[in-house]
Amino acid sequence: MTQAARETEGLTLLGNQHTQYAQDYDPSLLETFENKHPERDYMVTFRCPEFTTLCPITGQPDFATLYINYVPGERMVESKSLKLYLFSFRNHGDFHEDVVNVILNDLVALMDPKYIEVRGMFYPRGGISIYPYANWARPGAGYEQLAAERMFSQLADLDSGDGARG
Repeated sequence: MTQAARETEGLTLLGNQHTQYAQDYDPSLLETFENKHPERDYMVTFRCPEFTTLCPITGQPDFATLYINYVPGERMVESKSLKLYLFSFRNHGDFHEDVVNVILNDLVALMDPKYIEVRGMFYPRGGISIYPYANWARPGAGYEQLAAERMFSQLADLDSGDGARG
């Protein structure tokens, strides 16, 4: 098997010209590929400025910029599959806080990263913005203290007026 074939093994969505869009939440859309640098810790950041979900009570759309930062382990999430997965929330009703935690849990189960955080910067509705944040550190990977520090340091970003930072 060639190097290119090994790198794309198991990826079914990348390069597919006939993409099907899920009409409701679908974690089975997520795909991974091998991290070529598992010996080095580094951060991967996704910024999704057009994330949409529905209020579970009113059915009204909720819009957000979603930030996902993670330190990969052996596997990494493939970006097109992540895009389609996030799109699957478009017609799904959940509270903002639940959406962020569901995304975090799905990505932890998918790729077992060393560290991951998900922040939703939901735009105001009724004059109130909601910015849920959740993180997770793999036990023994050396990021437990960072997870605890980041849980509350991200509040300082909001207080300083830099709430859009990922």
